[in-house]
Amino acid sequence: MRCEWVFLGTGALDGPGTEGDRLRSRARTRGRRRSEGDAVRGRLRAYLLVTAPLAVSLVAGSLTLAGPAAGGVAGPGQRAGAAATAVTVARAGAKTGLAAGNPFCKKLGVRYQASAGAQAFCFGPQRGGSASHLKQAAGPRAAGPVPANVNAASFGEDISPSGVRGYGQSEVSIAASGPYVVEAWNDSTGFFAGCGSPSSKEEITGFGFSANGGTSFTDLGGVPNAHCASDLYQGDPSVAAYKVGGSTYFYISSLFDSPTGTGNSQIAMAACKVTGSGPGATLACSQPIVIASSTFCMKQQTGPGQTVTFCNFLDKQFITVDPARHRLYATFTEFPMNVGGLGSRVELSVCDLGNALGGSGPAGGTPGAPVCENNGAGKHTYLIVVPASATNCENEGAYPAVSPVTGDVYIGYESNWGTSLGTIAPCDTLPISDVMTVVPVKCLPLAKHATCGASASRGVPVTSLQSAFIPGYSRFPASDFPRVAVSEPAGTVSMVWNDTRYHPEGDILLQSFSLGSLGPVQAVPVVLDKPVAGALNFLPALRGADAGGKLDVSWFSRSSVATSDTNVYAAIGVSPRTRAAPASDTLITSMASNWDHSVFDINPNFGDYTDNSIAVTGTAPYVGSTLYIAWSDGRLGVPQPFEAHLAG
Repeated sequence: MRCEWVFLGTGALDGPGTEGDRLRSRARTRGRRRSEGDAVRGRLRAYLLVTAPLAVSLVAGSLTLAGPAAGGVAGPGQRAGAAATAVTVARAGAKTGLAAGNPFCKKLGVRYQASAGAQAFCFGPQRGGSASHLKQAAGPRAAGPVPANVNAASFGEDISPSGVRGYGQSEVSIAASGPYVVEAWNDSTGFFAGCGSPSSKEEITGFGFSANGGTSFTDLGGVPNAHCASDLYQGDPSVAAYKVGGSTYFYISSLFDSPTGTGNSQIAMAACKVTGSGPGATLACSQPIVIASSTFCMKQQTGPGQTVTFCNFLDKQFITVDPARHRLYATFTEFPMNVGGLGSRVELSVCDLGNALGGSGPAGGTPGAPVCENNGAGKHTYLIVVPASATNCENEGAYPAVSPVTGDVYIGYESNWGTSLGTIAPCDTLPISDVMTVVPVKCLPLAKHATCGASASRGVPVTSLQSAFIPGYSRFPASDFPRVAVSEPAGTVSMVWNDTRYHPEGDILLQSFSLGSLGPVQAVPVVLDKPVAGALNFLPALRGADAGGKLDVSWFSRSSVATSDTNVYAAIGVSPRTRAAPASDTLITSMASNWDHSVFDINPNFGDYTDNSIAVTGTAPYVGSTLYIAWSDGRLGVPQPFEAHLAG
């Protein structure tokens, strides 16, 4: 059997004579042969050009090869042992972005990096796993008491109408109000189900609903979409809850793109209302509501008299609700399509959710039928929060939080992610940072365009985890994206992220700023995982403060460099103004999962993020007391969207 060993889709290698080779040639002529990017590519070659599956271990910041299969990444039509392997299976009439010649997809993993949803759009299913996964996927059980761990999905919903099973539900988001909980995820079943499948299984964004406070869930399949022939929910979900007028609503947003790999790129959401009450309550969801669209499109000639339209790509969206002003905000990244354009920019959109009684709002929106200030393809966006860098360095991973007292919107994002690996000069010589910005509410009318932008911005240098190969994790590079929360009682906005400044395998750091001015609260970031002292701590989650203004932060953690057994820990009740590590952290998972031993069709296999959220209420301060934590878990041999909750 002939095997081609490549790193495609989330890496920096490509075939001979391609744009990547020309970039490397130019880099060498500029004397950058020994740059960090070259070193990373060298390690990629060492990892992938092997004759048997090997695991990658992290030891004191270096990379070594040892043991049975880990989870590297491969790309469309090529193999990498136990790594992700793209396949040619496609839904009838569908085409990946790469197969369609989409310029964004051609550059993805070569010039810049993007989300799991972008991976799905550009490359389709990417398979991987270990032959021994079912026997070894479950790791050690927790020694002490932990909250109940619940799978929000059902294996019974992971089968296409033709009988093909999809493997993997990852990258989760969660929100709750009272006894009602919604968790959403990237669902690999959508790769194999055709348009019009029962329960909208063709959608890459799946979701589950609980009417008993997260004790159990009903897997509802894909987010409803009657327009699947023209556009599909492509993953990267974000969920927000809203209680108003005696009713409970959930909003599930996602990338929303054409199954042809061409055309307009969008962010869309479903507005879902809880109907009935108690354990018998159900969730009724709207058809897609478009939040944002590409601001630039161009036609390319594909043959005599034939053209195809490609547009800027919208990526990595997250949403937040301002319950006091009955609005929803979405942040996202827009990657340019214009010739020579590389730098990505952070943008914001706004939606009218109605009024305090649940009726129509100033722009005509209601909680069940929001009106979003989407200007349509090829038109100016509502607000550019962060313009494209003059150096073409990538801005990605924007995350919003809103102050219900002032209405100001805070946005954290990572600057120079991906491009810092040496793919674009001078980004390999410029610092990586997580940046906090604030946009005053006076700038954000319910109109086609914002009237002004960010009033303050503050960056924190990051020592990045992105060049690490995390054993069993099919994502390269890893991210350091911030998660953001406003605390009105503390007068702060905080962000958390993973960082390797204190030890090579990563810590979870906290940095807070004063509301409005963004003056730093701590002189240096605070380590949240220090009592755990795990070898790997990554992908933190933070959504909001509790009623007392304290923060709850959760994350993936491994106890040793010698294991792929992965748990979830949380720092509970952290003061945003703390200058010391918490006295203890809380174990959330009842059993570790060994990421070396899971099978998957979706990349990255365990997603780009975890999530947590405090249940919301309909009155100030708009938060309850129960914390819900969501993560992708591999204990069953297939990544699944798990949930646990802690009562306040």
